[in-house]
Amino acid sequence: MRMYDIIEKKRDGGELTKEEINFFINGYCNENIPDYQVSALLMAIFLKGMNEKETSLLTEAMANSGDIVDLSEIEGFKVDKHSTGGVGDKTTLILAPLCAACGVPVAKMSGRGLGHTGGTIDKLESIPGFKTDISKEEFIKNVKEIGVAVVGQTGNLAPADKKLYALRDVTATVNNISLIASSIMSKKIASGADGIVLDVKTGSGAFMKTVEESVNLAELMVKIGKNMGRKTVAVVTDMDVPLGNAIGNSLEVIEALEVLKGRGPDDLKELSFELASKMLEISGLGDKNKCIKMVRKAVDEGLALSKFKEMVERQGGNVKAVEDYDLFKKAPFKYHFKSRDTGYIKEMNTNALGTASMVLGAGRETKESSIDHSAGIVLNKKKGMKVQKGELIATLYSSSMERIKEAERIIENSIIFSPSPVKKRPLILAEIN
Repeated sequence: MRMYDIIEKKRDGGELTKEEINFFINGYCNENIPDYQVSALLMAIFLKGMNEKETSLLTEAMANSGDIVDLSEIEGFKVDKHSTGGVGDKTTLILAPLCAACGVPVAKMSGRGLGHTGGTIDKLESIPGFKTDISKEEFIKNVKEIGVAVVGQTGNLAPADKKLYALRDVTATVNNISLIASSIMSKKIASGADGIVLDVKTGSGAFMKTVEESVNLAELMVKIGKNMGRKTVAVVTDMDVPLGNAIGNSLEVIEALEVLKGRGPDDLKELSFELASKMLEISGLGDKNKCIKMVRKAVDEGLALSKFKEMVERQGGNVKAVEDYDLFKKAPFKYHFKSRDTGYIKEMNTNALGTASMVLGAGRETKESSIDHSAGIVLNKKKGMKVQKGELIATLYSSSMERIKEAERIIENSIIFSPSPVKKRPLILAEIN
């Protein structure tokens, strides 16, 4: 078998076989196939596409390129959740302890943030002392004993995806639905869960900008999951508006804790409860109404918050910080961003807000960049809200006034006002079962 023939076949619109896909993935991971040939195949895939069967085979090959996490020691139906990335998305911090409190084990591997989107691991590490690099044995032990653990992804989880993504990033082949779906699902399959709940974001702060694109991606990923023996469901959710009010690591942890205490922003509660109920539902605990009631009861009775405290304690964190937010690192500079106009906020570009948070120090421009856990933004006003001139729109936190000035400029340019009321679209736009 020759890579040349595989490239030629896809260039001409042919369907790749399992053997051809495995040959290409294994050869690239073993460094027997050079970057320039893989780049050519990626461009052929980008232009000619892949069908559902090919995409499932590519996902399987990428998942099998490294370690497959074995969760068989853990009793019960294990469920994972994945978000395609957004601004202010801190639902994992709520879902993991919440589902565990309802009896569904959550053994979650999460990533770090890059660019305008945040990462769950960075957020958890803003809790004083919290460790996300615990051993596999400790990871499994914690889930067996308390029902939950959230750790960083292993270095050898779907290594083919890491190599391919780096190449896609520099060859203008990122935005292809089959390549996106296989990238996401290969890591989820390799993570070892029995079921997967997908949160596919759409809008100005998301990778997929239109609802149609997002629905197509969600449907394809659900099909891939089912083809590979995983119970998989998805929701398509709005990311034209940040989720919740906090953007930035420690700020988002505090907001997530408020939800676990029965408070917090309505949109964050709505989506967190929806995703949690789906995780319970695919675990076989009942229909949607029953699962929603279980979720709310776990919050109302403080069970979810207690489970979060258990997780923090098990992973070396200071449990006192759950109640005393002053124990989180504080930013030395705070700035009140006030409105220059009166009217309704017609647009407040979510991508720009994420970029402004990164500029403040809450995110990374490159994988090597360090982050400031205390930096970020707390929004007082969001898209659709009425604002008076001089009224507080957001509070900015950073270690540098220069960073605050740059972030202020970005936010200022992201806002468009309207003299008349603005209609907001629903938070949950579609469900794929």
